[in-house]
Order: sequence, then structure tokens, then C-alpha cells
Amino acid sequence: MMSRAGEQFDVVVIGGGPGGSTAATLIAMQGHSVVLLEKEATPIYKVGESLLPSTIHGICPMLGVSEEIKRANFVRKQGGSFRWGKRKDIWTFTFSDSSAMQSPTAYAYQVERMKFDAILLANARRKGVDVREQHSVIDLLIENGRVGGVVCSKANDEWPIRAKYVLDASGHSSMTAKHAGERVYSQFFRNVSVFGYFQHGKRLAPPNSGNIFCAAFERGWFWYIPLSADLTSVGAVIGQEHAQLLQQGHATALKELISACPPISELLRDAEPATQIPYNDVRVRKDYSYSHTHFWRPGLALIGDAACFIDPVFSSGVHLATYSALVAARSVNSCLRNLVDEEKAFSEFENRYRREYRYFYDFLMAFYDIDQDLETYYWDARKVTNSEERGNEAFIRLVAGMAGSGERLFSNASEFMSQRAGISKSLFPETPGEGIGRARDERGAKFMTDFTAELAQMQLQAAMKKVLPYQQPLFEGGLIPSRDGFHWAPATQSPTAKLVGGIR
Repeated sequence: MMSRAGEQFDVVVIGGGPGGSTAATLIAMQGHSVVLLEKEATPIYKVGESLLPSTIHGICPMLGVSEEIKRANFVRKQGGSFRWGKRKDIWTFTFSDSSAMQSPTAYAYQVERMKFDAILLANARRKGVDVREQHSVIDLLIENGRVGGVVCSKANDEWPIRAKYVLDASGHSSMTAKHAGERVYSQFFRNVSVFGYFQHGKRLAPPNSGNIFCAAFERGWFWYIPLSADLTSVGAVIGQEHAQLLQQGHATALKELISACPPISELLRDAEPATQIPYNDVRVRKDYSYSHTHFWRPGLALIGDAACFIDPVFSSGVHLATYSALVAARSVNSCLRNLVDEEKAFSEFENRYRREYRYFYDFLMAFYDIDQDLETYYWDARKVTNSEERGNEAFIRLVAGMAGSGERLFSNASEFMSQRAGISKSLFPETPGEGIGRARDERGAKFMTDFTAELAQMQLQAAMKKVLPYQQPLFEGGLIPSRDGFHWAPATQSPTAKLVGGIR
């Protein structure tokens, strides 16, 4: 029984992580009333500490938190280092290796998520969002097929909060996502991660000491993320067929896995398990990749992991959360001002988010074939994008969501997953084609810079203090971002500029 009177807002946002804070802030900045409901008391421990330039230099300037992020003194990340494929040496990419990356923005950060998330949530409050902690959403209000708000709960009270739109950014455990569509799990990415934190772990040699390091081994792969001069996040991602190792205890399993991966074992030779809360536990999570059949329905949109999740090897979690928050906020802002038809606005949201997820999924299917040579990854990038550019640049564009391959979108998640089963074998030919320069003299996988052409333009906008240039629609009959980046606009401008990486 409801024990409080109902409330009314333009938008309810569920979840106070990066996706929820970003969406709520971008909507409130346009003068709309927003309430954000977070079920926990903050700060909240979260795994996932390696960020990408697209978030730091694309989203954060729009939110107005760039200077605060700088003052937080997070570890600066120039790129990533890998021990992957047939090569047993460590190879490194740097963000500055991409021609699409402006040198002032060719870096990201390794962050303690509790601190990073707190910055974004406090900023949401400053920007006018009604942030309520320890408030749970226990149900949706649905009338005539449209979501019109939520049932909120705190302590022993329950009451309705009505809204024109509900944005669910509550993560993989979302209880409302089922109202948008069915969750379909990948048959390929069914992994489990076991992870903890260490003090006194070694660092890679400068200038790569702040990089994330990923090392493949027989049972899966490790991440090694320097969070400070003395604290390191270490996690093993293993196939579900090895999950029985966890039965001996999480700490024992992690120790055994570390000993089975010499590069990680060497870095931790003089290290000790962290003792400070909340880094003193060894944790386990199920990293099963999935996608919902639909990301929205009238009145409701799913953001971040509520909609889909992909294996964490490329540190894409916060990027996908904040990117989906941006495109969802554009759709809400546009509809609240009656600028764009709702069906068209939210179809644009879903198509762009699903496209971003699709590029990650496609490439990761191939990347997980760890028996391939490093240079074969370059070959694959050229093959998939049908590009004449040099292999490593095509590689960057592919994983950056900038390839513009023209491949059709899969609106049905079951079809999406089944079509991609075994893709790594089909994408990598046994023998490279004739006449394909494979840039063998260029060592290191130079990739993973800025994950959409749109966000590359946003980074330029932030650096140059200018409005966004005209953009080509990503889809036939689709929309483009408004010049300020906060709304959608019809593609009515004269398309006279040269198309580069999906933008004009």
C-alpha cells in the first residue's frame, strides 16, 4: 500500500553510476525536472577502473567536470599494453597513435570508481538533479502500454513518482529492463572474473607505467590496473568451464591463477594483498555478455548494462554507459521540447547504442582467438572495414566505432548473437591475401583511442570551444546531433563536406 502522496517530474533516472549521473545531468542542464533514485548509500564500491578518452574528453566537458577530474590526481593512462596472440613479448598501443586523436586529448585515467562516480553524482546535484540515495524502485507505472513513472520505496514507505520518461541505468541487475525486451545471452562470451587488489605491485617501464596491462594465459586473461603509486587492481577472466576453481575459495583461486600467468606473477612478486576497505576482499562476478531485444519502449529507455554488456577486455563499460546516457538524454531533451517525433528520437538512441555495442562484439570475437599473430589483427581490420588505409589505422577505426562499414543492424538480439557465433574463425584467413601491406615494421597494436566519430568531434569541440560541425546521419533517414550536442536535429543541412569516418 502506498503511504506517501505521489510526485511528478519530467524524468526519473534509476541508478547513480556514471550512466545515470550523465543522463540526469544532461537533461537537467536543459531546464527539465529530474529525480535520480539510487538504492544504496554512496559512495558505492564498483569494479571497472580503466577509462577511455571518449569519456574524459567527450562526455566530461559537456558535464562540466573536467577540472575536477584533473584535480583528483587519478593515474594518467597513455594507452594499453598487451601480451596476447602468438607473440610472447609485451606490445603497446598509445592513444596518440591514431590520426583521429588530437594530441591534447590523447590520454585517459585509471580511476577508483568510488571517487569517480562520486564526482559525477555530486555534479548532478549541482546541476539541479534531485538525487535521492537509499531509494529503491520496486515497480513501474504502466498505463495504456506506456511507462508513466515508478513506484519508489524507502524504509517502510512506498509511493508513486510520475514522469514523462524513465531512464533505467541500474546495471545488469535491473528489475525494469524486462519491460523493454528479453535478455539474450551470448553463446561465446560466458566468462567469470575473480579479482582483488594488491599493494607494492610493480609497474611497467615508463612511459607505459600508467597503462592497463592485459595478459592472456591458458585459462583466460588477466587485467592489471595501477590505481595509484601503491594500489593495483588485478583480475582474472576465465571461461565458465574453469569456474570450479572458485570452489576452493576466491582468494585461493586468484592466487593459483596468478601463478599460472608468468607476466602477472612477476609483477606481483613483491606485492601483498591490500588491507584497506573496500579493497581487502577478493570478489567474483559473472561476466556473461548479453543484449536485450529492445532498448526502449514508450516512456522507458535502458542505459549501460541495463541494456547490454560486453566482455571487459577493452575497458568499454564506462564508455558504453556514458555514451548511451548521452544519446538517451538527446532523445529525452528533444521529445520534451517537441523537436522530434518520439519513435524517431528513441530509434536513433537504440540504433546508435546497438551499433556501438555491435562493433565491440564483432571485434572481440576475433580478438579472443589468441592463437592469431598480432599482425593478423591488422589484416582483419582491413578486411572488415573494406578500407584502403594502412592496417593499423583501420584497426583503430574498427574498435573505435569509426569504421562506417555499412553493415546492417540487428534489431533482434537472438539473430544478432547467432550470426556472430564463430566469427573469429571466419574473419581470420589462414593465409593473408596478396598485396596487403601488413606493416610488420610497426610493432604494437595501435588502437582503442576514441570510440565514436561523434565523440571525436565532441573532443575537438571541447578543446576548441566551438559548436559541433555538421554530421552525416549514421543511418538512412536518421537524425544528427544538434550543434550544441544536447538534442537531435533532422539532417537538413547541405551535405557538401567530405565524409570522413562517418562524419562531415
